[in-house]
Amino acid sequence: MLNGHEFVAQKATEEKIRFGKEDNCFTELADAPGLQQVADTLRSPDALGCLMQVGERWLDRCLCFALDSADQKRTGFRYALSLYQMEYSRNFLFERGREMEQLFEGLIDRTRATLDIKTVKTILGCKQRPQKKGRTRWEITVETPEYGLTIFKIHAGCLTLKMYTKGERVLRCGVIVHNVRKLKHGNGLARWVAVVAHLHEVLNRFLEVVQCADSATLDDGIYESLPEPSAVGAARVAGIDMASARMAAVMDAVVALSTQPGGFSSGDLAIKVQERLGVSAQEYQSRQAAYDLKKLRGKKLLNKIGTSRLYEAPAEGLRTLVALGILREKVLKPVLRNRNLQGPPPRGKGPVDHHYYNLRQEMRRLFRTLNIAA
Repeated sequence: MLNGHEFVAQKATEEKIRFGKEDNCFTELADAPGLQQVADTLRSPDALGCLMQVGERWLDRCLCFALDSADQKRTGFRYALSLYQMEYSRNFLFERGREMEQLFEGLIDRTRATLDIKTVKTILGCKQRPQKKGRTRWEITVETPEYGLTIFKIHAGCLTLKMYTKGERVLRCGVIVHNVRKLKHGNGLARWVAVVAHLHEVLNRFLEVVQCADSATLDDGIYESLPEPSAVGAARVAGIDMASARMAAVMDAVVALSTQPGGFSSGDLAIKVQERLGVSAQEYQSRQAAYDLKKLRGKKLLNKIGTSRLYEAPAEGLRTLVALGILREKVLKPVLRNRNLQGPPPRGKGPVDHHYYNLRQEMRRLFRTLNIAA
């Protein structure tokens, strides 16, 4: 096993970069950009030569072969090295430990329910296909193995993504591939850079989606402007009806597809919308999906990738789409639903349930003042 943190620590010492370290985690940094530059050397093609030297040195010292060194050199005999299990991680260093704990605990509470299994599969780049029972693991777990330690894990087939606190001020996020061969990127040592780049992309996509889901925002006037018509180039398109179940499914599907590498097509969106609405392929086709995508493009919530037929959601558009979903599902529907305007105060519930109860009471008084039968 090769520990990248030990490699970075050794190189940082050689370059006289001061740091503090707890186990395999950097907790104090005198020169963060310099340390990052050292760590990035493990992602460059030049790292292959170093890794090959380490592997061959271990083979020569720890294993016995039929050929001695002279015969190996004479015959050109070499051993092929392959990759099996790898972990890619990032550390976020906070100034205050209490702020880190509050942010992490709140992030778990707000995003755990939002990231359903189908969305997680899309984030991690895995296709939804039938699997033999017991062969793969798809679940989201929150573990507390000891006091003061919370681990947020996503088990997705051969990948495990986890977030947990390390030390007093470090939040670590990492992705582990348990068998590199299952990634379909090749498992030879020559594929080191491609595998590391893939894990880097998976982790960054996940962090971006979590950040957008956790910090969803609505700019002033965006909600009021949604029903208004807009333009895409010279074409005039209709606005977005928030009361439409079809558009609600489209926006939810875009959020789920936004993390797909290389973007998504109108056909991909059509399949997702069919699943959410429970309709057939004839009832919602790719051409209808393309028209709905044009509506989102008119509101700057979606971009087209170059001259291709693929789409992607920018960070600001993703935050707005998530916020609209929360507003629709967590605010408008629960408050305006008739059966939710009655009932006793909640007992032993969370703060959200108490907010709903207070809103229901105030909505009843508002309806009474406006003479609206609820």
